Amino acid sequence: MSKTYHIAVIPGDGTGPEVVAEGMKVLHAVSQRFGFELDFQMFDFGGERFLKTEEILPDSALKELREFDAMYLGAIGHPDVKPGILEKGILLKLRFELDQYINLRPVKLYPGIDCPLKNKTPDHIDFVVVRENTEGLYVGSGGFFKKGTPDEIAVQESVNTRKGVERCIRYAFEYCKKRNRANKLTLCGKTNVLTFAFNLWERTFYEVAKEYPDINADYAHVDAITMWFVKNPEWFDVIVTDNMFGDIITDLGAMIQGGMGIAAGGNINPEGVSMFEPIGGSAPKYTGKNTINPLASICAGSMMLEHLGEDAAAKTVETAVMEVTGKHIKGLAAGTMGLSTTEVGDLTAKISTEI
Repeated sequence: MSKTYHIAVIPGDGTGPEVVAEGMKVLHAVSQRFGFELDFQMFDFGGERFLKTEEILPDSALKELREFDAMYLGAIGHPDVKPGILEKGILLKLRFELDQYINLRPVKLYPGIDCPLKNKTPDHIDFVVVRENTEGLYVGSGGFFKKGTPDEIAVQESVNTRKGVERCIRYAFEYCKKRNRANKLTLCGKTNVLTFAFNLWERTFYEVAKEYPDINADYAHVDAITMWFVKNPEWFDVIVTDNMFGDIITDLGAMIQGGMGIAAGGNINPEGVSMFEPIGGSAPKYTGKNTINPLASICAGSMMLEHLGEDAAAKTVETAVMEVTGKHIKGLAAGTMGLSTTEVGDLTAKISTEI
């Protein structure tokens, strides 16, 4: 009897439904090849639902989503909804309430993709950022005093717990060990200025490092990291960092791997349900034009398969994407691929069944 995985799908807003449809197409093809089943259940959370019902994400949904093996997200963001409402009410709520405490971001340059860095090739850009996903500045701890007056004070605190920091760091060491590439883990922080939060991170990092003698553990300030991403990206294997710094450096990572059109990520709860998504936004101006690039969504599907333990299928999808970028498309941006959204999905699915 074949294994069946139950997947919650949130297509979301704008071009989200379009890229998710192509991702599901590829996932269906590869699941048939490798002998497992994917049971997709659709959820309509996003801007259209909010505009009709004023409901963002009901508590009943969280209970239901916990029962799935994984979640597959398109994009969140609607031009008729004030920025922040959907992002906080859906994305952050899912991450926090489902305790998806790891944000996993591979940064890999695929064949055929133009890199903005001079003389850098796929051999130079292949690393992963492990970002703490449920603490730090994003907790929203703080407030205003004398708001709206000349004496106004705004305070926002970065909340870092030993438990939260340690479980993120342990995940990063284990991931580095499993990846088994350069066996190097870099802590990204700012110990010379953020002397409380990153003292905790640094102490915990080197304490845990003693349990992994085969992993080369080192440290770099976040500002140095941004320089070296541009100058020497080949120095990095796995990077672990807090919520805010991770948010910033992963966008820089997306640019050096060719852009948001290829960048995918996972919001991971190793003990619960995890969510996988393309990094780019909903791109509403391209909605319905069949020109948006679905490869980031397809890559997110590959990450989901790896998380589910279907490593061979995951690798097949990634290899198919690499063949598409190396041989079949002209660019990553919407309208520059030389193929339509559905044609890219069809081609990737076909290659996934043949290679």
